[in-house]
Amino acid sequence: MAAKALHFDVGDYVVYPKHGVGRVIELQKQEIAGMQLELYVLRFEKERMTLRVPTNKAESVGMRKLSSDKTMREAMETLKGKPKVKRTMWSRRAQEYEAKINSGDLASIAEVVRDLFRADDQPEQSYSERQIFEGACSRLARELAAMEQIDEPAAQEKILEILRKAAAIYNKDKVPA
Repeated sequence: MAAKALHFDVGDYVVYPKHGVGRVIELQKQEIAGMQLELYVLRFEKERMTLRVPTNKAESVGMRKLSSDKTMREAMETLKGKPKVKRTMWSRRAQEYEAKINSGDLASIAEVVRDLFRADDQPEQSYSERQIFEGACSRLARELAAMEQIDEPAAQEKILEILRKAAAIYNKDKVPA
């Protein structure tokens, strides 16, 4: 059973669920275990990593083109929403957050960013919360940056600005006692 191959060209930005936004730098043919394979060679600049993905496996591993403008708008709207804080154990929430980030789904990543964001006037985050927040925010920012052809810090600032405005709205409800 051969999976239908997605087609990406050299120079295309793609999203690989576990690693975020990368760029197709080459199409390669290699013989592996006696079989001729055609591979996408992906470069992830931030991680200084190169990944080879068989063209016929690209879809099954979840590799995709950059999101549509509509999907990005929906993700940005998600950031404006009220943070949902679950009262479950941190280890369980951390697993859920990591699963959402690694799904590669922009809306899920935006939910993690929204839920873990802390405004300056809010209580400090734990180290592991901060790590997950920064990972999710970076993943979202890299896709936004690639789509809008801006650098990652500018995209990250755009995201943080939306989060600060939303926090100002939702934190008015909480008056310190």
